[in-house]
Amino acid sequence: MTASLTAVRLGGRPDLPLLVLGPSLGTSATALWRDCARHLARDFQVVAWDLPGHGTNAAVPSTAEEPLTVPDLAAGVLALVDTMAQGLHAPGFHYAGDSVGGAVGLQLLLDAPARVESATLLCTGARIGTPESWAERAGTVRERGTEALVEASTERWFGPGFVEREAESAAALLRSLTAADDEAYAAVCGALAAFDVRDRLGEVTVPVLAVAGSHDVPTPPGLLRALAEGVPDGRFAELDGVAHLAPAEAPEEVARLVREHALGPDQDGPPPEVEALLAAVRAARAAGLPPAEVREVVRAALAE
Repeated sequence: MTASLTAVRLGGRPDLPLLVLGPSLGTSATALWRDCARHLARDFQVVAWDLPGHGTNAAVPSTAEEPLTVPDLAAGVLALVDTMAQGLHAPGFHYAGDSVGGAVGLQLLLDAPARVESATLLCTGARIGTPESWAERAGTVRERGTEALVEASTERWFGPGFVEREAESAAALLRSLTAADDEAYAAVCGALAAFDVRDRLGEVTVPVLAVAGSHDVPTPPGLLRALAEGVPDGRFAELDGVAHLAPAEAPEEVARLVREHALGPDQDGPPPEVEALLAAVRAARAAGLPPAEVREVVRAALAE
């Protein structure tokens, strides 16, 4: 079965290398990746995808006869990319995914290695949780809805101080959780319950960067380190102060890691001061300021 997924374009020109971004369970692609994508759009055509029943995706999988699986989601990603190519060819792409999005990335490396040019797998693992824990969570959601998960998800998702520092981002992520379809959420729980590719890591031929959050409880750093060590060409990185949603918690650092892994260190972006100046100019132009006032914005930014 091929899962029905929806694409969310997050920036970048169509002539740039394609970067596909995968979500975490309970999040929308936009809420999780929007800020990070801003730092990637200079070098990539950035396209994320939404899980069934999440974000822009209204499809709810029918699991009565055939349960949803992680290979189904991986097949859905390939179908989505092929649709974007309009049947001309089967394009290759770079991939980055968080949590279940990372699991889907790992499945893509096993099922379609010729299509994936690099993979950055964040806050994930070759096996996540246990079948029993996923069955329990699915039961909770079917009985009480995703709203019942808000308190626990707040604790799992965010590192120390993030909710206070980035209240708007945290609220958007939690809204995406409560907006998710209950049955679709439970179906993805079932897919993760059955996912275990620990004995297949040696088959992966694509370069893998495994990124952990130092405060991540569901997928702790040891799990990501084991992933990096288990594949033939793997590297490990750990983000200090980050929990389970690294792209939202540390967007600039995640963007740097994705860019360097995909394109090499020589392709890294300009210094933060230059990025800030360019952002100020773009904002001034978008606001319709005349050239003289744009120049004043530049002078003010340079004087800081």
